[in-house]
Amino acid sequence: MAVNLRYQFTRLNIAEKLIVVNVALFIITRLVAVLFGTSVDALVHWFELPKDFGTFITQPWSIVTYAFFHGNLGHIFFNMIMLYFTGRIFMNLFGERKFINVYFLGAIFGGLLFMLSYNIFPALTGLNNSLIGASAAVMAVLIFVCTYTPNQEVRVIFFNIKLWHLGVTFIVIDLVFIGGNSNIGGRLSHLGGAFIGYLYASQLTKGRDIGAGFSGMLDSIQNLFTKEKKAPLKTVYRKPSSNLKTVAASDKEKHQRQIDIILDKISKSGYESLSKAEKDFLFKAGKE
Repeated sequence: MAVNLRYQFTRLNIAEKLIVVNVALFIITRLVAVLFGTSVDALVHWFELPKDFGTFITQPWSIVTYAFFHGNLGHIFFNMIMLYFTGRIFMNLFGERKFINVYFLGAIFGGLLFMLSYNIFPALTGLNNSLIGASAAVMAVLIFVCTYTPNQEVRVIFFNIKLWHLGVTFIVIDLVFIGGNSNIGGRLSHLGGAFIGYLYASQLTKGRDIGAGFSGMLDSIQNLFTKEKKAPLKTVYRKPSSNLKTVAASDKEKHQRQIDIILDKISKSGYESLSKAEKDFLFKAGKE
């Protein structure tokens, strides 16, 4: 049974894996609270993001862990539904590494904006608050796809809507309700995630990947925990055939040119305008 569950988990894409982890933590924290006679708040306290930097220094991991805990069923349900659908659109364009970059950079920047706001703006300094939820990370993914393929249409209940209309709607909602007395921190973190999503996508269209440094940091951390040490290999230098190099370069340019044509078509007419062959090609390219 355990082996089968592990196998099924490995078959999920990164967005679906994050959904499983979030839901599992939501259930586990409530079971532990009941079994040990404590409150969910007491358990989550060590993982939520505090508003003041002094407390944050004592639990720096909270800049990431806060995004894996949710306050109630409605909170996690909405976030996970949004993550599922935006994740599907994202995976049709890019691979899992870029998704990880956008998702976690959105969570980190949203958390930083939350803390900065509560320590800078006089109207917020007296409030006692902390932050949990994946909203900033999900918002980053949503605004990324809305920026990268703004004219792609998605089905919302009974009608189609362009992605950029959807993105603007969510941002306007946060701006309108940010003046209320509840969930100000959450609204601020949403805007932080939205900013990163927009910046990442807009820079990527110009050929700049602002998440490359973050990817390198993750690789370095992964290497620290890699137990197996491979024996050094002897390097043999051989002059490559000029003909092979020319063919490889030509194939690579042709491949990239085809990707650009498809992405341009998505930007103008939406993802649904692609043929099955084009969708398959883009999906395979995103896995490379």
